[in-house]
Amino acid sequence: MLTDIEMALTLLGRHNPLASSAEQLKVLTETAGCPPFERRLNQADLFPLHATGITVFQINVGKLCNQTCRHCHVDAGPDRTETMSKETAELCLAALARTDVLTVDITGGAPELNPNFRWLVEQARALGRHVMDRCNLSVLLLPSQADLAEFLAAHRVEVIASLPAYRASQTDAQRGEGIFEKSIEALKLLNRLGYGRPDSGLVLNLVYNPVGAFLPPKQEAIEAQFRKELRSRHGVEFNRLYTITNMPISRFLEFLIESGNYEAYMDRLATAFNPAAAAGVMCRSMISVGWDGTLYDCDFNQMLNLPVDKGMPRHIRDFDPTRLSARRIVTRNHCYACTAGAGSSCGGAVTTA
Repeated sequence: MLTDIEMALTLLGRHNPLASSAEQLKVLTETAGCPPFERRLNQADLFPLHATGITVFQINVGKLCNQTCRHCHVDAGPDRTETMSKETAELCLAALARTDVLTVDITGGAPELNPNFRWLVEQARALGRHVMDRCNLSVLLLPSQADLAEFLAAHRVEVIASLPAYRASQTDAQRGEGIFEKSIEALKLLNRLGYGRPDSGLVLNLVYNPVGAFLPPKQEAIEAQFRKELRSRHGVEFNRLYTITNMPISRFLEFLIESGNYEAYMDRLATAFNPAAAAGVMCRSMISVGWDGTLYDCDFNQMLNLPVDKGMPRHIRDFDPTRLSARRIVTRNHCYACTAGAGSSCGGAVTTA
């Protein structure tokens, strides 16, 4: 098991073989008893998957983060230096301006730590686009980000906040000692600014992912539970809660292997494959831009270094919305996580199954 000091470092910082996307893909491909994902798609008459358009323009601005979470699919942390440059950010905005895509989804790392984050928000809002910030909450309390919450509110940015549990012990086990308390403090700050309040127009959505090697419960049920507990214990309000299935890549893959749960977890995902969820996966209606401008079908493919399909424009400088809107989606066995049970996406469950 990892020591506290080792847990504070990313896979890359510890020189772990799983820091390599090629090594992760090798593990995923060689899983005993887990049929290739493409075979399951074919059996459901869904192979190959194709995009149905682009309604979400996702920008991953880098891997720098003030936390080192045990489940992180990005392998983000304070020791990561990959960060989107102003030049690449400008290319993103130029590409966005050529489309009618209404939603800009900014993620990381802790995206707010990128020096161009606020510029991106301002420019996207100036184009009339809705902006979402995938926030770890504790970043709002950093001295360098003292006015960040006010900035987000002033620009009507939707905050999508990670909170894996409504109890301190479970949250801290996954995200680090003391993170739950900081998260609650940040949520209260957002509430004071109007986030999560009726008729404020300031949207605060939470993201829940299981602490262990199991699928999330029904989204509606866990949302009601979170709302009751956070309201009664802390006076915290929010709009919606999204459930996301832990992706068997990066640091969660390490956890699965270290705890002896990897093959059982993959079997659980494959057994729960849902054709309806597969048909509605988020990659079919989004494009994801990496910190260096490389184009991907989703943030998960981005972390496995699986760019959009060959023959497609693969960098934001060559962005072609018409061609990319009908592209073939690149899939591998990690895609079972998005298609198990009710499905999983950046916007939570895909179906009610």
